[in-house]
Amino acid sequence: MNLTRKEFLESGVKYGAGAVVGLGALNLLTQSKAFGGTQTVWPYPYQALDVEKVRKYGHDLYYVSGCSYGSFAALVKAASELIGEPWTSFPIQMMIYGKGGGEGWGGLCGGINGSAAFIGLVCPTSARSDVLIGELFGWYTQTKFPSDTSNDYGVNSAYTNNPDPKTLTQNMSGSILCHVSVTEWCKAAATVQSSADRKERCARLTGDVAAYAAKILNDEFAGTFTATYVPPAAIATCNSCHTIGTTNIVASKMDCTQCHGDPHASTAVQDLGGSAPKEYRLEQNYPNPFNPSTRLSFAIPKAAAVDLAVYDVHGQVIRNLILHQDYAPGTYAVQWDGTNNAGGKVASGVYFCRLQAGEFSATKKMAMIK
Repeated sequence: MNLTRKEFLESGVKYGAGAVVGLGALNLLTQSKAFGGTQTVWPYPYQALDVEKVRKYGHDLYYVSGCSYGSFAALVKAASELIGEPWTSFPIQMMIYGKGGGEGWGGLCGGINGSAAFIGLVCPTSARSDVLIGELFGWYTQTKFPSDTSNDYGVNSAYTNNPDPKTLTQNMSGSILCHVSVTEWCKAAATVQSSADRKERCARLTGDVAAYAAKILNDEFAGTFTATYVPPAAIATCNSCHTIGTTNIVASKMDCTQCHGDPHASTAVQDLGGSAPKEYRLEQNYPNPFNPSTRLSFAIPKAAAVDLAVYDVHGQVIRNLILHQDYAPGTYAVQWDGTNNAGGKVASGVYFCRLQAGEFSATKKMAMIK
């Protein structure tokens, strides 16, 4: 049949209107009639999950399709066993993309990506999911992975899929980014990212993150949730300048100094030379008590990422003297001039200097007098 241009346009409008009506009806159907009558309108149904079961599921499912899939599928599987639909038919494959920080791009860790997606599905308001996801992200940056529990499961073959039954090195990356998390762990474990140990580390981490998501969700729905994450002082220090006026260029809750260093640092680290030390050491500062400055020295027997910071009696970082910088084996010294990260003079009192080099850490007590 041949149509005139006018007839074609008129019929097109009719078909277009029919398509819109059809899509509207489909949306209503998927909201209230899917899964044989089960309501699937957000938020999805939730019941308290078995945290340790989720931890084991997350580990084993990592080996199916990666970290993002593993953490998400672990939570969905546990929910499905308790609730059934809509979880039983949920397309968990949607989270496969998140492996390796997003198809290997090293962005957001897939373990927290998948767990955060599940939290967003079950929380009744976006405001509450924001709080829980913020806690999950912050907790991740300050937690050593794999956990003691996951290492115990590995050693005792408590996993269904247990290719590496031994205790793995633990480390805290300080970042939610996959490439930072993996890189820092590989440094601490003296291995490479393609190793079986690294893969098993990420499997155990996947289970740990999914388990923590289940824990905080259980607490949230029981009305007992309390946030534990306390942001590093360096975040507030950076944001005090870089979120106002012409320098309002930062949109981040992460510790800027981990990647960018401390642009305001006035300290110079001195290499004292000599033969390579045989053990890690943090020497007592000299002089002590001191005014206005004191010298700190440390030794590391092998290459490591070093953090050297001064804390007050409340555990708050006062001054970052060395911030996650790579150092070769050797003995080093640095002078602290009694100022904080903002350049202001600190008050008289007791302070603590803490060295973190790989898995080694040590603390010395200092006294500032005026």
